[in-house]
Amino acid sequence: MIHLSMLACSTCRVSMIEGGGDAAGWSIFFLLIVILAMLGTIAFFMFRIARREKEHLDPALNDHYEG
Repeated sequence: MIHLSMLACSTCRVSMIEGGGDAAGWSIFFLLIVILAMLGTIAFFMFRIARREKEHLDPALNDHYEG
């Protein structure tokens, strides 16, 4: 059976053990915050564009689809 200590190089393993893993934990947390902020920004602008398009839609340019 492979132990978790065998999956990392010796430098990474020693650094993680001595440092307590704080740097890795904080970097993962920071990247999660960045990803959530980007997704939130994209969703905000998509809803804003859709709302503005609906408000300023000219009915003469609307396709009357009947399915």
